[in-house]
Amino acid sequence: MCQTITLILLLSTCPLLSQSNNDNSYSVLFYNVENLFDCKNDSLKNDEEFLYNGDKRWSHNRMYKKLTDVSKTILASNGWNAPALIGLCEIENEWVIKQLIYNTGLSSLKYNYIHFECDDHRGIDVALLFKREVFTPLLSAPIKLSEPGSEFFTRDALYVKGVIATDTIHLVINHWPSKRGGSLQSTHKRTRVAQGITAHIDSIKQIETNPKLMIIGDFNAEYTSDVLQSFITKNDIESQLKPNDISNHRIGGSYKYQGQWSLIDHIFLSKNWLENRNYNISHRIVSLPFLLEDDLTFSGVKPYRTYVGPRYNGGVSDHLPVLLNIKRLPPPNH
Repeated sequence: MCQTITLILLLSTCPLLSQSNNDNSYSVLFYNVENLFDCKNDSLKNDEEFLYNGDKRWSHNRMYKKLTDVSKTILASNGWNAPALIGLCEIENEWVIKQLIYNTGLSSLKYNYIHFECDDHRGIDVALLFKREVFTPLLSAPIKLSEPGSEFFTRDALYVKGVIATDTIHLVINHWPSKRGGSLQSTHKRTRVAQGITAHIDSIKQIETNPKLMIIGDFNAEYTSDVLQSFITKNDIESQLKPNDISNHRIGGSYKYQGQWSLIDHIFLSKNWLENRNYNISHRIVSLPFLLEDDLTFSGVKPYRTYVGPRYNGGVSDHLPVLLNIKRLPPPNH
């Protein structure tokens, strides 16, 4: 059951604000990590396939290999400077998050996390990892998107407000309904979720003028799709990374299905923030060699996924991460 709205006033971390003030640049990563499950049976979740005797023959060895690979991806994603903020989706629970940040190569980077356990039937949630010395959370809450009365059930989003590099930002981490059953047949589900997120953004705008919005996640929708174009317009947000920017590249998106790349993992910023000349912002897909394998069926390469159907493939994820770098520029006369 999701927790109610939780106010996080971290008075003990207030000195961290002065530390972040000295650094005017930071990076944000979003990564769908493809079913990061523990090996325990949770009677409240449909997680039976990720057990020792489940369809996928999940095991501690496979789980810890995946944890190591995800940590390696995070560490290598931005050169020598690991991301300050990391949005994750397809995380089963708090326990696997703790394993990731405390028992892998991430342990020395002092990441903390924000996560709400929700009642998704498969038990996959979204979460935020953040560097404690850089980001100060002020408020966090799940965004309930299911409508039980209408039998519409979907994953919650995660809202976090906080301070980083003197900026107060409003972050929403998303994992929109998949295209299972067909893209057109499932569009209405993503449309309903988009409406729920828009309502939450509207509530922010009623309190704060020109808020710095950062809307990230796996939207299961291309930038050019009707549902995402409507969402972008209604919320006055924009992405610096568009399909045309990568159409001629070897890596043509964040996800590949039946030989076709698609960009469905996005990082959107408030348009007034993205267009602010006081900021230098860059956005790219992270395509490290160990995240890819040869596409023997359709040619080229594809994400090196953990499973192909029920078959263990040994890779990291079926998605590639997306990365945003933000730098506040000094005043012109500085």
